[in-house]
Amino acid sequence: MSDTLPTPDSRTPTPPSPTGELIRFDQVSKRFGENTVLDRLDFSVEAGKHVTLIGPSGSGKTTILRMLMTLTRPDEGTITVDGRRLYPAKRREVAEVRRNIGMVFQQFNLFPNMKVLRNVTEAPVTVLGLSKDEAEARARELLELVGLADKCDVYPSQLSGGQQQRVAIARALAMRPQVLLLDEVTSALDPELVAGVLDVLRDIARSTDITMLCVTHEMNFARDISDDVLMFDGGRVIESGPPERMFEDPTHERTREFLGAVL
Repeated sequence: MSDTLPTPDSRTPTPPSPTGELIRFDQVSKRFGENTVLDRLDFSVEAGKHVTLIGPSGSGKTTILRMLMTLTRPDEGTITVDGRRLYPAKRREVAEVRRNIGMVFQQFNLFPNMKVLRNVTEAPVTVLGLSKDEAEARARELLELVGLADKCDVYPSQLSGGQQQRVAIARALAMRPQVLLLDEVTSALDPELVAGVLDVLRDIARSTDITMLCVTHEMNFARDISDDVLMFDGGRVIESGPPERMFEDPTHERTREFLGAVL
């Protein structure tokens, strides 16, 4: 596999604020019926950092990623990315910010009627306006990065689950996002396929400056790739810190209870 990704093109947005902050949630709340999933949430992520969100199911972790992907709207609060408003904002402004965010989902969501190469090139051609040749050259580099250079001309149904997820990773990276969101990307895989996908993501974390926001129950993976770990409970961050401290000496009782159950 190649060790590096293609360098960002001229579409890369302006540098983040002098503070280094790239993502900010300010007093963000979200309710589904009577269930409050996010409760006046405040948190931020610095540019280039790899941040993992941990906590029990229903604590709001995936909702945060879905908000950044504009799949879910907050009820209150403000979300900014690279100093630009994502919520609330006009539709055109939202689309501009959204172009710089990529996500890999639990389910692979590949187009079953398209071969692997076109799955990776479709968005760069239709959304970014790249030429077919440029998009294909980029896609082949990324498929080599994820170890699937020889699978360009097969359909998703001809791939294993782990291979499909690696195609999904390449597809997200093909848009050259500033931010890569990872939502339990191994949860739908057979156990023997998990390690290969996590190894690809470790390579990406080591070889790029993409800001990564990850939701996972793979705690060894979180320890390996994270600059910071945030513990969620009740829709808020109750504790955060570097992985060494969070996994070895957490201060909050709820964090200790959660890690004791999953480690």
